[in-house]
Amino acid sequence: MTTAPPSDAVAAVLAGLPALDWLEATYTDFHAHPELSHGETRSAAICAAKLRDLGYEVTEQLGGTGVVGILENNPPDGPAGPVVMFRADMDGLPVAEDTGLPYASTDTGLDRHGIEHPTMHACGHDFHMTWLLAAAELLAAGREHWSGTFVALFQPAEETGDGAIAMVEDGLVDRVPRPDVVLGQHVGPERAGSVHVRPGPTMSRSENLRIVVHGKGGHGSMPHYTIDPIVVAASLVMNLQTVVSRTLSGAEFGVVTVGMLQAGTKANIIPASAELHVNIRSYDDAVHDRIIAAIRRIAVGQAAAAGCPREPEISSYDQVPLTDNDPEIAEQVRAALEDAGQPVTFGEKVTGSEDFSWLPRAWDVPYAYWFVGGWDEAAYDALQAENRLLELPSNHSPFFGPTMHPTLETGVRSAVVSSLTFLGRHE
Repeated sequence: MTTAPPSDAVAAVLAGLPALDWLEATYTDFHAHPELSHGETRSAAICAAKLRDLGYEVTEQLGGTGVVGILENNPPDGPAGPVVMFRADMDGLPVAEDTGLPYASTDTGLDRHGIEHPTMHACGHDFHMTWLLAAAELLAAGREHWSGTFVALFQPAEETGDGAIAMVEDGLVDRVPRPDVVLGQHVGPERAGSVHVRPGPTMSRSENLRIVVHGKGGHGSMPHYTIDPIVVAASLVMNLQTVVSRTLSGAEFGVVTVGMLQAGTKANIIPASAELHVNIRSYDDAVHDRIIAAIRRIAVGQAAAAGCPREPEISSYDQVPLTDNDPEIAEQVRAALEDAGQPVTFGEKVTGSEDFSWLPRAWDVPYAYWFVGGWDEAAYDALQAENRLLELPSNHSPFFGPTMHPTLETGVRSAVVSSLTFLGRHE
């Protein structure tokens, strides 16, 4: 049975952190040059080159632009130690940056539909890549303090929810050693220098539905000759608001959002169809299934009541699994961070979603995922004192600009300490 490196070994590895003089330059470069999902070629090349320089065995283009670096550090005559995988995502968002930062992005990029957008690292993936590259360097430099195998995984397309599964479908399980644990972390609008870990459900399950209502088109002046799908769709939007309030108990969490409704081409033409896109989130698979069933029931019933010629088409896309931390792993991470001098708070559930857990699910291994605060301490404390924390720009906002320090150092430290918690003691 392998045991984790002692505290003095952890301290010895972390002692190299102040010497990482490239940290700030790498972060600002990533921030200034975000790339949209599945187009992270520049970011992937930087990550792959850095890992090779550090002595990692590197595999590129997994799932499109994914990068995996493997550092095996087992004794020549002894048993192989644990395998720890740490994941960082790489993609930016189609958002025009408005932070005023001197290194703000002015880049543009093409989305999966070929449409050009301004791009921004509005979700902090620039931090995530920098943290993991720095942790990879510290672990490589301090390999005399631990044994086992460290796997640094840089994932594409988290924002479209299909990057992790794309890597799995591209043979990740056969090309990477089976991890004993998978770890990850995310920057958020909390006080810089803070870390937030919780056991169990941490980020919601998410799924999108496309609903096409089929009516009977005609002239706007003669609606009695038609079956107006816009009226049906509008009624459906309102009735879907009852799914959470009248299907779930007060103790259950669910979100149903109609984010898009498209129909028609001209004011005096009643179209033949209308299309809705609905986003569903929950922390429980059974609750999720009930929400889906309720939406289908309401959509079919609404169409039938209006006399639609056929049932609505209902299809699913962009499914993202629940992030459900293994309680034991989460507790080990929390305890190790506190032993290393990092205060940790019990994190709240986040209603946003992550495709991270597709990776540990591919091997059916335990995992933990947590949050690192990134907001300037003085600004955060001032808003907190006035009960105005909801004014902080959240992830995906054009104003999302976490402070570099101590956010960079905190994320690197938590990545190294958590990884060493599960790697073996060097003999």
